[in-house]
Amino acid sequence: MFSKRSIIAAASLACAASLAQAQISDGVVKIGVLSDMSSLYSDIAGSGSTVAARMAVEDFGAARKGMKVEILSADHLNKPDVGSSIARQWYDVDKVDVIVDVPTSSIALAINQITREKGKAFLVSGAATSDLTGKACSPNTIHWTYDTWMLANGTGNAIVKTGGDTWYFITADYAFGLALERDTEAVVLKNGGKVLGKVRHPLNAQDFSSFLLQAQASKAKIVGLANAGGDTTNSIKQAAEFGIVKGGQSLAGMLVFISDIHGLGLDKAQGLIFTETFYWDLNDQTRAFAKRFAAANSGKYPTMVQAGVYSAITHYLKAVQAGKTDDGTKVIAKMKELPTEDPLFGKGTVRADGRKLHPAYLVEVKKPSESKGPYDYYKIRATIPVDQAFRPMNEGGCSLVK
Repeated sequence: MFSKRSIIAAASLACAASLAQAQISDGVVKIGVLSDMSSLYSDIAGSGSTVAARMAVEDFGAARKGMKVEILSADHLNKPDVGSSIARQWYDVDKVDVIVDVPTSSIALAINQITREKGKAFLVSGAATSDLTGKACSPNTIHWTYDTWMLANGTGNAIVKTGGDTWYFITADYAFGLALERDTEAVVLKNGGKVLGKVRHPLNAQDFSSFLLQAQASKAKIVGLANAGGDTTNSIKQAAEFGIVKGGQSLAGMLVFISDIHGLGLDKAQGLIFTETFYWDLNDQTRAFAKRFAAANSGKYPTMVQAGVYSAITHYLKAVQAGKTDDGTKVIAKMKELPTEDPLFGKGTVRADGRKLHPAYLVEVKKPSESKGPYDYYKIRATIPVDQAFRPMNEGGCSLVK
């Protein structure tokens, strides 16, 4: 026999659940994780981003709050036409409400436009181009984790100020690499440095020998790697074979992830300096998350992209709950209105141009002798405060900025 009180409580919960569902289109919040599941960015994002998305929904307690949430995932194959096709299918047929992650800036820029046309929501964790909060900014997109301006100003500034004043760029020849090269070159020149040359390589290149030889011949103090994922690790491995660092030049990885360091090994990666916005060993909360994540992700620790997926979905679900709607434009507006807070990035805000704000960290890779075990790879050289980590809003050229 049920007590009168328990029957009333159950009825109240059922009523709350039905009210919550009534505000949601189709009664379901559908999240699409669109990523590189099979190629050079799969360790950075990939299936690990789907794991992070599931953890965010679970930790938010969607089911307990009467919110039905479904997660879809797909591989964009690093091809803008494939990514665009999936996005249209998800929005038009599968009724997906929000797309998250999307490494590969050319694909993110395409989906940014499609999302705006469809009135949906786009949370970018994997793509880097700062144009997403600049000339391509949208009321339907939030750029969450990092961007090319942040990377250039964090890493570029630090290196130039410590004597690395001549640069040669090895650049991935698409939107991301070109934006990263552009933003880093601006920092180098602003600080009185010089760019002695640059060379472009195709995405997912295997042989970097000709590019590295040109960089070596330039005699630039710094060889700037404006690429990511497998392109960066292949560049570093082959640079070692050519003796570039032994010859007196330094490598600057403009976008490096903990998965890259794990793949390279500390013997090859030691001394690399770069900028991150998340590290698993920052505090008790990040350590606890990393342990749970690794248990669900074949022992692999989270990258900042995967952490960004978790953080972005957490805030998205809070905004859906607060606004009682999954209308994309309204949810993004609510996400900008509400302060952000989660265990991975702490407290923050989302600006009018769609830039999520949080600190960044200048890190140096430990020597093998300094590491206590797997994934104990970074020394934090400096914390870059929120007001310095990202481009000032009035300098991006975003039409949403009044």
